[in-house]
Amino acid sequence: MTAIPGQTVGPFFHLGLEYPGQSDLVPPANPRAIRFFGTVRDGNGAPVPDAVIEIWQADPQGHIVRQPGSIKRDGWSFTGWGRAASDPDGIYSFSTLEPGPTEAGKPAFFAVTVFARGLLDRLFTRAYLPDDEAALAADPVLAALSPERRSTLITQRAEQGLVFDIRLQGEGETVFLTYPRLRDAWT
Repeated sequence: MTAIPGQTVGPFFHLGLEYPGQSDLVPPANPRAIRFFGTVRDGNGAPVPDAVIEIWQADPQGHIVRQPGSIKRDGWSFTGWGRAASDPDGIYSFSTLEPGPTEAGKPAFFAVTVFARGLLDRLFTRAYLPDDEAALAADPVLAALSPERRSTLITQRAEQGLVFDIRLQGEGETVFLTYPRLRDAWT
């Protein structure tokens, strides 16, 4: 098979990728709901108004949800997956639960995928919860980075929820991850 570039989102996200409740992994009125949000910026620091962010995460007990129908939003089931578009100011937002660590001694995180105009393929990253310093220090992904780069993968707590800003390139660029096996699946 010949390698092909991924499809860019372009300005066409609203033509078929949206569905009701896509950014609500739990209803915002859920007593345990948190807001996971941030701003997507380009290399010049300008907001990206038409990015698409997808997240995958464990539940609060660290279990990976393995039920089909992530697109189905029934108002009470937590599926561990969601999609949000950035608004004209580059802001995206999810209503979700705080993930738990999937293994003892490991940090809890959101797996994040970014689609945006101008990207030949999606970008992968992680958004770690900031609370467990020992687990963060022992994480092999974070340990491989300088402190300045590491900080681009750690969420910040705010009154409104967990903040995770994404910088696509330039100063303060978010660290993006590669998954060779995923890439090689297309060759």
